[in-house]
Amino acid sequence: MILQTIRKQQPLIHCITNYVVANFQANGLLAIGASPVMADEIDEVTEMVKIASALLLNTGTINDRTKESMLRAGEMANTLGIPIILDPVGAGATTFRKKTIQHLLTQVKFAVIRCNIGELAAIANVNWQQKGVDSGSGSICIEDEAKQVAQRYDCIVIVTGEKDFITDGKQMHWIDGGHQQMTEVTGTGCLLSAICAAAYVAQNEPYKQLVNTLLAYKKIAEHAACSTQYIGDFQIAILNELHRLSKDGEK
Repeated sequence: MILQTIRKQQPLIHCITNYVVANFQANGLLAIGASPVMADEIDEVTEMVKIASALLLNTGTINDRTKESMLRAGEMANTLGIPIILDPVGAGATTFRKKTIQHLLTQVKFAVIRCNIGELAAIANVNWQQKGVDSGSGSICIEDEAKQVAQRYDCIVIVTGEKDFITDGKQMHWIDGGHQQMTEVTGTGCLLSAICAAAYVAQNEPYKQLVNTLLAYKKIAEHAACSTQYIGDFQIAILNELHRLSKDGEK
């Protein structure tokens, strides 16, 4: 399994992320044997990137300072050939967010964009009613728009939801499974983006590795939901399942 491979590789994942989910992301990465670092100070991000296996940029609580940190870190990662994952949280919620994400996409070469359907719509310039950082509502053909975004930015695009979709602009896969409770706690999508960063560098077939990551994460949601009665325990159950699957595999 991909999670077991990550545990063997122990990649260092540099996360410039949002303060709502930083702790959950860090614990999730630790649960699968990866090493998280949550450094966003402008004066140290380029130095930190130099020792990282992958870089995650998450715009959940973006501001001018962290935007500059992301741009500097992204430029250094591109120079060094370190893969970058973009999690464009709330991409269409405000003008500032949309402009920031468009600026990042213009200035930084991303290996992966992991988003929900509303964030895909914002990146693809499709009319959509975003609800804060939630996906919102509208009409969009996920397959067509995700493939076009993947081709435009030469990257893998992952659109998560009740069903997940992944494409590199040529190949495409739908992933079934999961559980509704994943939408009822903060940070499950953000954690997935961090895990995708670790999965991308685990071996030399990143697309296949990310497909397997999405499959594993759906199973984790199902197992966590079966083992808990209350929503407050669900995040803990996710961490437990990540740890178990990364050590023991599927049984």
